[in-house]
Amino acid sequence: MRSLDLDTLTNAVAGGAAAIRAITRLEPAGGPGDKVFPPTYVKERSATTKYAMEPRRIDGREVTTVLLDSVASQANRFEEALLEGWRRGELPFPVVQVDFSNEEGLADLEQITALQAPHRIADALLRDSVLGGTPFRHTAVGKEVTDARPTHATAMFKYCPTALVLGVWDSTGPKGGMGAKFQRCLVSEIVGIDVATGVKTASRLDPASIQTKAGPVFKHKDPSQDWTVDPKDAELSKGKPVEFSRSGGDGKKGSPSAINHGNIPPSIDGEAGGVTMSHAVQTTVLSLGALRRLRFQTACSGERLPAEQRDAAEAAARTALAALALAAIVYQRDQGYDLRSRSLLVPKEPLLFELIGRDGGEPERFSLSRAEAAALLKGAEHKARQLGLGWDPKPITLTPAPKLAGLIRKSRELAARGEAEGEG
Repeated sequence: MRSLDLDTLTNAVAGGAAAIRAITRLEPAGGPGDKVFPPTYVKERSATTKYAMEPRRIDGREVTTVLLDSVASQANRFEEALLEGWRRGELPFPVVQVDFSNEEGLADLEQITALQAPHRIADALLRDSVLGGTPFRHTAVGKEVTDARPTHATAMFKYCPTALVLGVWDSTGPKGGMGAKFQRCLVSEIVGIDVATGVKTASRLDPASIQTKAGPVFKHKDPSQDWTVDPKDAELSKGKPVEFSRSGGDGKKGSPSAINHGNIPPSIDGEAGGVTMSHAVQTTVLSLGALRRLRFQTACSGERLPAEQRDAAEAAARTALAALALAAIVYQRDQGYDLRSRSLLVPKEPLLFELIGRDGGEPERFSLSRAEAAALLKGAEHKARQLGLGWDPKPITLTPAPKLAGLIRKSRELAARGEAEGEG
């Protein structure tokens, strides 16, 4: 099977194909029949589990399926894979990052890039950082990004092309909800097929035989002591000792279980007890039609593209974005499918790309290795550069504004005192 080359990709993006897809069959690392644990969600209405389960029609029959990795989660995994390739110098594309390495008490954050921030280049972490002492949104870069839109996408292509591939809504910028929206061109999810739900058990035998009646446990007036059973040493509220509870903890307030002591009676959880399945499928689709809707009025230099050059320049830019998306897929595949605790999947077949024609028919099939994907991206970027739409792989580095750094430090202090907010 031949590798997907630049000429084939260019022709496909220019209009020769509707999409590129990759469908991969997966199974648990423990083998068929081994249990896996999907992500959990808040139960609503008549749901019987905490999993996203639904019937789907597959091969002419209705089967029960469960979501193992969502579109949003897959996008995050693609970004992680691209970031690895960028940091290794294998994948040349622009990155904007916030550098915390010189911030007192925050150096462990190192650099947070637009590939890691939840809202990509429109994220509040970037908005509340500065470039050369100027708030990001008020810099030349920030203003260009704010003004970008699908019909004038050069700035987003120049500074954060991954946002054009994976989508972004600039809802927290100066234009608020009227900020530009770029749809996802690359969509992927992993679904378990023909699913049966299971149960999980839990219990704990305290080796010190601490009993529930040994309480109540109070919050100690000295924060460094955490808790006490002596009311005289307890923190008071309205003249009464405050019973101990820990944010996000499962134990009953004032009980030894609140400080993680005591026995846990054996229990069975039928709402989030994992699933078994016949197999799982990762379905990944790159919409070439969505890429073709992106327009580029200017070169990366800011000059307007000459009319006679614009079609070729736009086609080259879209091809570079397609190559970036394919690199994300290939690099994510190399990182594997360790989705979460007790949800490790392995592919049952090699990675295969299918070129879907605009009129259907039998798809063309191609392979693409890691080295080939990197070479494809470099070749596509070089061609776009020749037409005025090249990338600078050196990062644009912001620093956190003092107010942002202060907010993070205060949040850490609250967490250290056990006052962090619980989830949800």
